[in-house]
Amino acid sequence: MRSKEGGGAGPGEGRYGGREGTERRTVADEIGHGASGALRVVAAGTLVRAAVRRYLPWALVASMLAGSLLKELSPLPESYLSNKRNVLNVYFVKMAWAWTFCLLLPFIALTNYHLTGKAGLVLRRLSTLLVGTAIWYICTSIFSNIEHYTGSCYQSPALEGVRKEHQSKQQCHQEGGFWHGFDISGHSFLLTFCALMIVEEMSVLHEVKTDRSHCLHTAITTLVVALGILTFIWVLMFLCTAVYFHNLSQKVFGTLFGLLGWYGTYGFWYPKAFSPGLPPQSCSLNLKQDSYKK
Repeated sequence: MRSKEGGGAGPGEGRYGGREGTERRTVADEIGHGASGALRVVAAGTLVRAAVRRYLPWALVASMLAGSLLKELSPLPESYLSNKRNVLNVYFVKMAWAWTFCLLLPFIALTNYHLTGKAGLVLRRLSTLLVGTAIWYICTSIFSNIEHYTGSCYQSPALEGVRKEHQSKQQCHQEGGFWHGFDISGHSFLLTFCALMIVEEMSVLHEVKTDRSHCLHTAITTLVVALGILTFIWVLMFLCTAVYFHNLSQKVFGTLFGLLGWYGTYGFWYPKAFSPGLPPQSCSLNLKQDSYKK
């Protein structure tokens, strides 16, 4: 945006390149119209739509319930994805928040600075990642404590022979036992929260306009495609969790915590004044520009 004293660009221009002689479209339009069909599906052509943000939470809940019902009534045959040692689970899901954090950090920084030109506002928006980290840490700690206080150590996976001398999960496993407690699905929680957070942040692409030849366009497009693929992995592995792992109540609580983390931030707290704020949109940019002009 541009103040009287500053030389920055307005909301319609961005901070990179002028309007003379170049046709400028939003990054969402560029990917939606210029990329191959595969990229359109996994990147902005799908994920930035308002309908996706509106219905994805309901779709996750419905797929979790349907998958859980399938698991109970007609279990699917074992597959590569039902093995906890599969590549996606070991190298992606177990580090889901790290992947989400590392890709959203440059994406938020580049897109928000491009639109606002204010380092302070960018830092404020980047604090959403610190909030997300706190939610991840607090929820996983709660899950671990619940499993500890509701669990016991058994001699076999069939839950035979309680070992009363082992009072913790770690000690139980070290002695060759099997710990059984109420294990809220951390996968259901984290994959729900990460997928919804990525979709919320990618809504900014409707405002980001860049010259196609500029390096910023390449950087943002690359991040969009990476985030799109990551979201596809999160949703796929969420479905695998629904049909292969945990029981219904454990997945319901996990998914519920993910939804509460998302709605409590983007739906309730972030629209308020004293918060990290929502991704910049046209109305908020115009209001800020008018305040600078005054």
